[in-house]
Amino acid sequence: MKKRELDQFTHAVGEATHTVWHLVRGIVLYFIGTVALTAFAYAIFAFVFSTDVERRLHRENKVYEKLLPELEPREQLLSDAIDVLTDKDDRIYDRMFHAQAPSVDPMSSLDFLFASDTIPDSKLVSYTRDKSDALVSRVSEVDAAFEKIIRAIADSSFVMPPMSMPVKDLSYPQVGASCGSKMNPFLKVFVQHDGIDLVANRGADVYATAAGVVAEGTGRSKTGGNTVVIRHDGGYSTVYAHLDNVNVSRGQRVKRGQKIGTVGMTGKAFAPHLHYEVHKDSLAVDPVHYFFSTVEPLDYANYLYMSVNTLQSMD
Repeated sequence: MKKRELDQFTHAVGEATHTVWHLVRGIVLYFIGTVALTAFAYAIFAFVFSTDVERRLHRENKVYEKLLPELEPREQLLSDAIDVLTDKDDRIYDRMFHAQAPSVDPMSSLDFLFASDTIPDSKLVSYTRDKSDALVSRVSEVDAAFEKIIRAIADSSFVMPPMSMPVKDLSYPQVGASCGSKMNPFLKVFVQHDGIDLVANRGADVYATAAGVVAEGTGRSKTGGNTVVIRHDGGYSTVYAHLDNVNVSRGQRVKRGQKIGTVGMTGKAFAPHLHYEVHKDSLAVDPVHYFFSTVEPLDYANYLYMSVNTLQSMD
């Protein structure tokens, strides 16, 4: 009797184990089948039907396909015209100034960044790290400079240097050669140029860049033509040369922004322009560095770029 009961119990356990395994397997198969059918149904739906966004993009692609044949000849025509203008510009600078025409885009040297997908990641990381370190160092220098400036301004004896623009509404292509060794248009050799050339229409107004007194040197010279020299406080002086007309006289006190004459090409000038100089304690300094307070940062950067890269002076 006991043996029969044991056999019955063993058979029941076997049947229960068998049933649980079938249940688990059935659930797994059902889940896999459901996922497969869902993916298949989605693939069929996506292949047969389109969403609103897909239909809109499809219509736009059709329009672009029709426009492309018309735009390609126009693009080629514009490209050819730009090449012709660039060649003319290069020849003008070569013949008239004996120098290479400056780039109209001061940021063109950064074009390599737009091809970053072809640069190895290690080089990009190294470049970025070096630039970051340089910027951090530069920030410290700028902070120190600002602290020095603030202390100087707080001093009652501080005198503001001449920091206005002598000619208004100048765009950066009108900024010519600044201080340094520049090609003289008449001698055809590199000579020291102690000012900055500001190209403007003949008769354009010229303004005093700071308050001061019209000093010795004002008058007419063989090289500078009609010239105005203004002495300012703090050991500064400014020079305005090649003027067409002069509206001030020696000994006269002028205010900042007061009209002192008009742009001309008197003396030895290649074209109408203002030759402007800034002196500190009788030493010539680069005038472009005194423009930043009266122009936008981008304009100042463009002024600086043009003044440095223009190798031909106009006087």
